[in-house]
Amino acid sequence: MTAKKQHSQLFFLFFCALSGFLLALGINFLLNHTLNKRTTDTKQTLFSPAPPSKKTDVTQNNKPLSYQFVTSYAPAINKASPAVVNIFTRKRVKQHKRFSNNKALQALLEQRNLTPKYKEEHNLGSGVIVSSQGHIITNNHVISGAQDIQILLKDGRYLQAVIVGRDLETDLALLKINAKQLPIIHFGDSSKLQTGDIVLAIGNPFGLGHTVTSGIISALNRSQFRANSFDNFIQTDAAINPGNSGGALVNIQGEMIGLNTINISNSGGSQGIGFAIPSSLVREVMYQLITYGEVHRGWIGIEAKELTTMLAQQLHSERQYGLLIMGVLQHGPAQKAGIQAGDIITHINHVKITSVKKALNVITKLRPGDIAILTGMRHNQSLQFKVIAEERPQMSGS
Repeated sequence: MTAKKQHSQLFFLFFCALSGFLLALGINFLLNHTLNKRTTDTKQTLFSPAPPSKKTDVTQNNKPLSYQFVTSYAPAINKASPAVVNIFTRKRVKQHKRFSNNKALQALLEQRNLTPKYKEEHNLGSGVIVSSQGHIITNNHVISGAQDIQILLKDGRYLQAVIVGRDLETDLALLKINAKQLPIIHFGDSSKLQTGDIVLAIGNPFGLGHTVTSGIISALNRSQFRANSFDNFIQTDAAINPGNSGGALVNIQGEMIGLNTINISNSGGSQGIGFAIPSSLVREVMYQLITYGEVHRGWIGIEAKELTTMLAQQLHSERQYGLLIMGVLQHGPAQKAGIQAGDIITHINHVKITSVKKALNVITKLRPGDIAILTGMRHNQSLQFKVIAEERPQMSGS
């Protein structure tokens, strides 16, 4: 190989190496530029404010955006508060004096006390105006035994109230005042409530007058705090104190979604566990009290318990749900239809029955004279009963 040819080969190898180096340098530059641009775009996406939306009716989880970014509850309060009233009651109660721990001596002394002494008791609570005719809904325990009921409106008017009707089973009472130009509460749909929804409690705690507290819905469908089977409370941490009973629990649209009724407390004050009657039940009872002066509910005369899986296994039942009939009232509607103790009821008017509460809700919505079709089993044999509902006996009490 000549020197000239060897020199040409070395030059060619040097040229190829230089070209490869320049190509690699160019590719590296392009990759770094693209990566830096993507990083910048990502940072802008994460940390830059989003452009304002042109739409104002966008919803999330079926709630308007305004629900999530509220800075003041004043609009809701201004809408609902005028319809919430203060209630003051007066009643005379017999004084009971204990002269001795000896029961026989106490009875003798009481027999000779021919002129019983009375004292006057005052109570306070809240109520909500629900009609332009002057109807006010409140708790029955607020006006129980009262000889005189005074209503204080937010505009300063004092008015006398009369009792239209009461329902002891739901602790609701309907009053009426004679006045014009009354503010009326707007009802919300309590069936759409969710745990975590913001709520406001408006009432007359400790006689202070219109007071508003805020909180959230802590739980729904609470029913284990009273013996009453119709209880279906909304639980809230909005402060409910003595005097708040009968006031409105409203959402941030100013609609009443519940009627404040009780709280759980060791001291008598609020400890963040309060309960309200759902507006759906309030409206149902209110309508019947306005129309009839009392509440009519269906009744079939049975005593039953929920059929659990364990109980079904013990009874060798093919059904794992329903009601086990424990007793049947003699000459009652169920006995007349042929229902016996030990029968299992799985459906009432084609509604699947999974609890005593569900059965009670279906039965009490019947009108006296309505026919209810009960489907069930006796010794694993399918049966169907035609029961004619009667009037549910009224609870006794004041």
